[in-house]
Amino acid sequence: MQKRSLAEVLTGAVVLVVAIAFLAYAVTGSGRAFTTSGISLTARFDRIDGLAQGADIRIAGVKVGQVVSQRIDPETFLAVLTLRVEEGLRLPTDTSAEIQSEGLLGGKYVALVPGGSERYLANGGEITITQSAVSLESLLGRFIFSVTEMNQQRDREQPAPAPAPAAPQ
Repeated sequence: MQKRSLAEVLTGAVVLVVAIAFLAYAVTGSGRAFTTSGISLTARFDRIDGLAQGADIRIAGVKVGQVVSQRIDPETFLAVLTLRVEEGLRLPTDTSAEIQSEGLLGGKYVALVPGGSERYLANGGEITITQSAVSLESLLGRFIFSVTEMNQQRDREQPAPAPAPAAPQ
């Protein structure tokens, strides 16, 4: 009975170690990290549809940080993002932040577009030029509405067809 219990404990320990190894691989493979070093910046957006905490921050398509937190400003009702970017980056004060999509069904990320200012954002600085997320559902809804409206207008402009002549008897 003792040998069987020891074998079960060892098997459970091996399974646990393998599970922890898979978790570590998944975290490092996803590009997400638990680091807290870097420059902390904030940015305010009208809407951040689908942008999750931990989302990438990219410059020219290269990951340079991640979204640390998101909250709502109770006075302006804007979404306030806290961003952490690599410490070596010297971002000009007129840098802009845009929420972009990885593709039609992909996730969202924050794209930074560095400006041309000679002054740089410091730790705790704020990016003031922002462009909010574009809602795909909203765009599709507007497109469908405009097509329906055009069809209705075309139908109103076309004259009614003349009645067919009666057949002789």
